[in-house]
Amino acid sequence: MNKPGWKRMCFKGNKVWVAMDADDLPEVNKGKVLIKYQLDQSHEYQVHPQSVRPLPQKGGCKSDSNTGATAAATRDSDGKSGRQADDEATIHVYTDGASSGNPGPAGIGIFLRYGVHEKEISQYIGIATNNIAELEAIRTGLSEIKNTGLPVRIYTDSSYAVGLLTQGWKPKKNHDLVASITKLMKLFKDLKFIKVKGHSGNAGNEKADRLATGAIKSAAAARK
Repeated sequence: MNKPGWKRMCFKGNKVWVAMDADDLPEVNKGKVLIKYQLDQSHEYQVHPQSVRPLPQKGGCKSDSNTGATAAATRDSDGKSGRQADDEATIHVYTDGASSGNPGPAGIGIFLRYGVHEKEISQYIGIATNNIAELEAIRTGLSEIKNTGLPVRIYTDSSYAVGLLTQGWKPKKNHDLVASITKLMKLFKDLKFIKVKGHSGNAGNEKADRLATGAIKSAAAARK
């Protein structure tokens, strides 16, 4: 029986128990996550977040040889800045979706950064729910990347999107949109999702939020 706070996942071809946070994501402490091989054992191990993966639906951990998009998501390991050791060699994509009314007028915001290069996208997507906007922002962000061989980090504050795209949640709605994103994910050699806390001072996330809400305001002003 799975005890609260621990979840069965894969680590280097073995089934392990991983300490989870309140959002059901691997809990990151000083850049590492905690694992056990047995729940009743006292000894715990600290490993890198990218080395743990959800259990495959078929075949067990030893058949999980996915070298593309990492299925496990982590939290932003560097607080408000979002910068990491591989910063210069990695494409960082901050995404956010907003909806005024849920459903209501909706917009997406994407902030891409690669070294000294930056790009901002602010787009109105019509009437939609907040969840649709969050997913559409991720889809658009991934679509903007032409070199899929580079490491890519997607930052989102949506637990819904992280659950669907990295935790094996089954979509009850938005099936086509989720399928479109998962198809895109398979194109990347090194893709990871990083769950950030919304409105907590993360510069990239705050910028994506402003771009998303700005798209709604611009659309509303244009209709007047």
